[in-house]
Amino acid sequence: MELILAKQSVMIKCRLKASIMMGNYEFYYAAGLLCSLSGNQPASGLRPGELAEFLNPVLHAYEPKKEQEQYLIKMLREYKVSQEYDGQMEELFQMGIADAAKLVTK
Repeated sequence: MELILAKQSVMIKCRLKASIMMGNYEFYYAAGLLCSLSGNQPASGLRPGELAEFLNPVLHAYEPKKEQEQYLIKMLREYKVSQEYDGQMEELFQMGIADAAKLVTK
């Protein structure tokens, strides 16, 4: 998987406020964005179901500051995780943490 594809896909969807998340790669990147924006940091290496459980209270407590953040939360709330997992997903999560500022500046 080319990580940049999942990253760009989430950013474009948030900017255009259109579409849905299409897989766990996008989910992990989006989760990293939200964790950075909200100041919540889960343990590393969480599997998809564990990460979704961690995010659930964050999704309900976080107050979005921009429309892109609001759409990010919408996509995360609607996404149903699969059990698919590999090391690239953790990389995407870390990329999301690093890229959170880009979500609201583009």
